[in-house]
Amino acid sequence: MQRTHAAAAQPLPPSIMKRFRLLLPLLLALTTVSCSSRRSGAENSEAAPKNLVYGIDADNYRLETNEVTAGETMGRILNRYGVSAQTIDRLDRAAKDIFPLKNIRAGHRYTAFIHEDSLYTPHLDYLAYETGLTDYVIFGFHDNDSLSIRRDTKPTLLRRTKRSAVITSSLWGAIMEQDLPYALAAEMEDIYQWTIDFFGIQKGDSFTVIYDERFIDDTIRAGIGRIWGAKFTQGGKEYYAIPFRQGGKIQYWEDDGASLRKQMLKAPLKYTRISSKFSYARKHPIYKIYRPHTGVDYAAPKGTPVHAVADGVVTFKGWGGGGGKTLKIKHPGGLMTGYLHLSGYAKGIAQGSRVSQGQLIGYVGSTGASTGPHLDYRVWRNGTPIDPLKIPQSPAEPITKENRATFEYVRDRIMAELNGEVKDDERITQLDSLVIPEVPAPAVAPDSEAPKL
Repeated sequence: MQRTHAAAAQPLPPSIMKRFRLLLPLLLALTTVSCSSRRSGAENSEAAPKNLVYGIDADNYRLETNEVTAGETMGRILNRYGVSAQTIDRLDRAAKDIFPLKNIRAGHRYTAFIHEDSLYTPHLDYLAYETGLTDYVIFGFHDNDSLSIRRDTKPTLLRRTKRSAVITSSLWGAIMEQDLPYALAAEMEDIYQWTIDFFGIQKGDSFTVIYDERFIDDTIRAGIGRIWGAKFTQGGKEYYAIPFRQGGKIQYWEDDGASLRKQMLKAPLKYTRISSKFSYARKHPIYKIYRPHTGVDYAAPKGTPVHAVADGVVTFKGWGGGGGKTLKIKHPGGLMTGYLHLSGYAKGIAQGSRVSQGQLIGYVGSTGASTGPHLDYRVWRNGTPIDPLKIPQSPAEPITKENRATFEYVRDRIMAELNGEVKDDERITQLDSLVIPEVPAPAVAPDSEAPKL
């Protein structure tokens, strides 16, 4: 006998229904967790970071990295990856105003992004060329036969660093011995060029400096950022450098608020040594007689740049007899400086030219009565020779009265960090829109405790 639908749909026994009702909440909970887990996994998969190389998803490509060899051209490199001469010519014209292809240099790295079609034939989609440590240019070759050129910079991490060193020979020597960034020496020379006699550095002098260092991929050094403060100890005297914005620009100041910038630079050139000092009885290396040498000789390679030590006007440019090619510059306060034995003059320098402090004016040479390349640097006050190493220095405008409180707030925290450890929230990390915490007013005794009259 054939069953009817009604017979097949008979209700379950009460005991089974009771068990089902008890298990139903657990089944629903397990189902919800399972679905939620699948959704979360999908979302995490979509949000997973891509393997970006030069801003391109490298998981879609096979990468080849090489260095440009001597005499190699971009055309030859691209042709090796199957790019036609016609396409290279189009790229050359398109890239002219962004990065001319002729500007590639031997030793620079490039990376090819290659994909393979269904027949496993390789195709170049992108070529990244590193123009510097952090900068690069991307050349793109697309399916619609179009080209793209994009310049960009690798992301860098700034890491605040404090380092100290004792000098055994020179500032540069200490930088190399301590494996510090070379740029740090140049920055410190710029900051202290009016104050520290870098030619008079002695063994035992020291420095501490706080600076931001840039890193690529957290390991590769990529230069330095701001110098947040420094302390240079020379001959037992401490010279602080505190950054502070006044007059629209950030400059460095001594701890008492005086500017580190002075009327005259300590020396007109860098990276040299003093071969002869100021004297009224020096034996001349050529004439072999004792005669005055009212200047300082800086031994330096021919072509070393020479800079004006202060603002002024060129009063003499020409042949100075035994002094060879010579420049003389008149400065405020009755001062005049002379630069002798030059190999040549900077472009635009002429008698009557106005020059500014630090401006390039000439190059070290060995013209005139000279036994080798050096700069004979001289200073006169009201026509009388004075020792260039002993010139009294007048600082530029100090911290103004209205900026004094803010400067002291910055100074105290920078000095505390230089001389010890400070909490992160006590560090100076920006120099604009500084808010000085208010100092609470001293507590006033209640009226009940006030002395009776």
